[in-house]
Amino acid sequence: MKAKPETTAHVSVKEYCFTKKEVKGVVEASDFKWTFTWSFGKGVLFVTPPLGRALIQDSLLRFFLKKDYELEAGNEYKFIISAKF
Repeated sequence: MKAKPETTAHVSVKEYCFTKKEVKGVVEASDFKWTFTWSFGKGVLFVTPPLGRALIQDSLLRFFLKKDYELEAGNEYKFIISAKF
C-alpha cells in the first residue's frame, strides 16, 4: 500500500491582537515561507508572497478556523497537509 503524500506546515504566531481581531505570523512548509494575516473578525486570510500561495492558503485557513482561539503570540504550531510540496 502506497503512503499518502503529506507535508508538515510550521506556523509561528508573531502578533495576536484581539482589539483588531487579527493574528499575524509566518508559515513554512517544505522550501516555502509565507507571512500571513488572519483577520478573524472579517473571516479573511491574507498570505504573501503570491508564489506558492495556492499550496497553503486553504489548509492554513482550515487550521485557523479550527484553532484560532487556542493561538497565542510567540508560540509555534504545526499541522499536516495532505500533499507533497
